[in-house]
Amino acid sequence: MSDERTRFANVVLPHLGDAYALARWLARNDSDAEDIVQEACLRAFRGIAGFGNINARGWVLSIVRNTAYTWLKRHRDPKVVAVDSVEEVEPAGVDAGIDWASSPASPEAALIERADAARLEAAIAELPIEFRETLVLREVEGLDYRAIAEITGVPIGTVMSRLARARRRLMVQLGKEEK
Repeated sequence: MSDERTRFANVVLPHLGDAYALARWLARNDSDAEDIVQEACLRAFRGIAGFGNINARGWVLSIVRNTAYTWLKRHRDPKVVAVDSVEEVEPAGVDAGIDWASSPASPEAALIERADAARLEAAIAELPIEFRETLVLREVEGLDYRAIAEITGVPIGTVMSRLARARRRLMVQLGKEEK
């Protein structure tokens, strides 16, 4: 038992941050992401004996991805959209959440930067899930095409296609908002 705990600590624990980030992007909700990661950790612990010294990060993210889809199917009505707070759906106040000390040169620049980040995050959230997960795995998690293909269970060509389509949709969506 302690050998399994040690192996779990060495294989899974270093990747919990990435696991949570992926779950957060897929679930679009902090508390759901925490539940997904917790369930994924249980699955990983049960399967740690079968871990074959492959890419540990990819293995963990595969488990998180599969757990997320199972969890979301079980716990969410597909028509319901979850948000963590009212601020996500209502405009924020001028000073809300801005750290002026570490922000750009002026308050106006900080507001523009924050608005741009929110627009990008909203545009990513609107992508179909297969495009969103591919984009997040590549651009946020920094995985290569082969690792993404292993995690998602699709050929590398499909990964490349999904990534190109996701980027194209983002450009179109962000372009529409500027007009």
